[in-house]
Amino acid sequence: MSRISRLAAAGAVALIVGFTPPSLAQVVVFDPDNYAQNVLTAARALQQINNQITSLQNQTQMLINQAKNLASLPYSSLQQLQSSIQRTQQLLTQAQHIAYDIQQIDGAFSTTYAPASAGTTSQALISSAQARWQTSVAAFQDALRVQAGVVANLDTNRTQMSALVTSSQSATGALQAAQAGNQLSALLAQQLADLTATVVAQGRAQNLEAAQRTSAQDQGREQLRRFLTQGVGYQPTTVQMFH
Repeated sequence: MSRISRLAAAGAVALIVGFTPPSLAQVVVFDPDNYAQNVLTAARALQQINNQITSLQNQTQMLINQAKNLASLPYSSLQQLQSSIQRTQQLLTQAQHIAYDIQQIDGAFSTTYAPASAGTTSQALISSAQARWQTSVAAFQDALRVQAGVVANLDTNRTQMSALVTSSQSATGALQAAQAGNQLSALLAQQLADLTATVVAQGRAQNLEAAQRTSAQDQGREQLRRFLTQGVGYQPTTVQMFH
């Protein structure tokens, strides 16, 4: 082939290549490794987003639980318990003749309940015996009134107990449960206070009755001494009727 022929053939080839359509010139190449790496990266990003969502949900639930733990108990029995205690206290303060007071007790036992002496007149003995008898009767009345007041508190206590147990069982947080428990303890303390008041009032009545009998026996001995001393002309008093 001559030099001219070769030049002509090379020019034809160059012309064909230069006029190749774009669709044939651009070839799409698929790289499996690069594709897998992109998918793995996207999966990791999605997992991080899910972890962040879960963390936010946990924090939200924690805040909700904290709010429940800080919520106060909607029910309070304090006013009713205070009213019950006040009623019992009022009954105790209404003690007749000899109150629950150390000075009054000491004063009564130095006069009305004092041992009979030779210088005490018969009329004084009678007056002291009457006063002691009236005090004993009043003390038993006081004890019965305190007992009646305590019985009246039982219905209130039953209602409060039921309400507090219900509140405790339906408590939504630690604070509500603790407050319900504290109020139940307060109710128990109020019931113990009523029991104490009952025992005290009953004991007061029994002690005054015992003191009255002791004083009557002492005055009886004094009457006997006077009779033996003064002889047949002595007229005994009617103290013994108050035994």
